[in-house]
Amino acid sequence: MKRPTLQENLLYQRKLKGYTQDELAERTTVGVRTIQRIEKGEVQPHLQTIKLLAVGLEVEVEDLIVLQDPKEEPVKRKWMLLLHSSPFFGLIIPFANLLFPIIIWINKADDNQKYDQHGRAVINFHSTISLLLVLSLLLFFAIPGYNFIVTGVIFLIGLFFSIKNTLSALESGTCYYPLSIPFLKPRP
Repeated sequence: MKRPTLQENLLYQRKLKGYTQDELAERTTVGVRTIQRIEKGEVQPHLQTIKLLAVGLEVEVEDLIVLQDPKEEPVKRKWMLLLHSSPFFGLIIPFANLLFPIIIWINKADDNQKYDQHGRAVINFHSTISLLLVLSLLLFFAIPGYNFIVTGVIFLIGLFFSIKNTLSALESGTCYYPLSIPFLKPRP
């Protein structure tokens, strides 16, 4: 959900009180041009200016300033990189493609909703790929003449989408893992 900006809050509060920009300037020591520039989003005012505007509008400073949720940290590229690239450890250690993302997801899911969404997507995808790989290897032993082509294709799909989504998460903050069984459902 998008939080309203300072300019939107100032414009809303000024119109709610029925003041023109000139009237608000008269009620404060803030110039009309400054108020216009704040409402257009052209400047980021000092805290003292915001306090003066809040007094002139007879509102709290918190009604104008956009405060971040202190429990929610901003999305950091290093965690997105680690979350999406940690399955590559599965190339060295069996099932590390699941264990490392699960550990990161458990530790970061409560910090930001993005980490939770991306973590669930990574875990669901790599759980699905691991399941398909195990099944294809079982078919190798169960069916005479079965070859590793299916296993190789599954492996390459996992590798391709892991690389693609690591880059996508870093560039645009999005990811798309197709063919995933939703073992972990999204939070309501």
